Amino acid sequence: MNLLVTGGCGFIGSNFIHTVINKAKIHKLVNLDSLTYAGSLDNVEDVSDNHKYILNKVDIADYKNVKDVFRKHNISHVVHFAAESHVDNSIAGPFPFIRTNIVGTFNLLECARELGVERFHHVSTDEVYGELGKTGKFKPNTPYDPQNPYSATKASSDMLVRAYGHTYGLPYTISNCSNNYGPRQHKEKFLPVVINSLLRGDKIPVYGKGNNIRDWIYVKDHCEAVWRTLLKGRLGRTYLVGSNCEKTNLQIIHEICNIMMVDSKEVISFVEDRKGHDFRYAIDSTRIKRELGWKPKVSLRSGLVKTIEFYQKIENHVKA
Repeated sequence: MNLLVTGGCGFIGSNFIHTVINKAKIHKLVNLDSLTYAGSLDNVEDVSDNHKYILNKVDIADYKNVKDVFRKHNISHVVHFAAESHVDNSIAGPFPFIRTNIVGTFNLLECARELGVERFHHVSTDEVYGELGKTGKFKPNTPYDPQNPYSATKASSDMLVRAYGHTYGLPYTISNCSNNYGPRQHKEKFLPVVINSLLRGDKIPVYGKGNNIRDWIYVKDHCEAVWRTLLKGRLGRTYLVGSNCEKTNLQIIHEICNIMMVDSKEVISFVEDRKGHDFRYAIDSTRIKRELGWKPKVSLRSGLVKTIEFYQKIENHVKA
């Protein structure tokens, strides 16, 4: 397998590379990343000397250079993580999301179609389904109802992948995952903001009343689900990946404060809510559990401890 991983210097992409690079099935692993602010070479430093690993600094919105990478490395499989993903940024300026998430995905699909890849796996988000009320869960047949520019562009990219499968016979799978957390996540995201605020003695900014609910999954569990889907997923299928761990933002903060032995009542600062802030997401992972035998292994507390330790090491290094 000559595997192309897009966005491999980002949060989930780099964790995926660490998870799979030593798999016997992989002959060559090509990391395609444009190294925007959200990607870091530090995230892949541990694998940079691996004989299988190749980094190509290429923007997926640049069709010619993307196609050159496909040809040069005889790519047989693709796992597409690369995306603009911060909702706040999409509200402030949607254009980069259109360019990367839609145009970039189109370019990858065109290259995969023209050069005959064996598998194309597209990594998406539960946010494409909109928001839930107090009950129910997203399922593979839940209608799309994106509520912000980020989720709208991800929904568009999902539809492009399906269209290429239907029209051109592209061998694809899609996974829509719940909120990831763990090592190497960018500092702008919710959990790093919480942890770094506590490490630096700052107040934790919390949108609205902090009652928005998400299903939280440790990033390594997600990466294992993606790998299993790439190998064994039924072509044309969408697999929903979640951990059945619904928590409000406040509950997550309280859990982190408990681990770090901080009084949460003293460190929370409520701020104006995000525009169009979805209330609740929840995932029904029955299909991937039943068909592929996947299930999450890392508990919330264990995952949070690992995540906190990661950011503590970074903070201690900065202070040293």
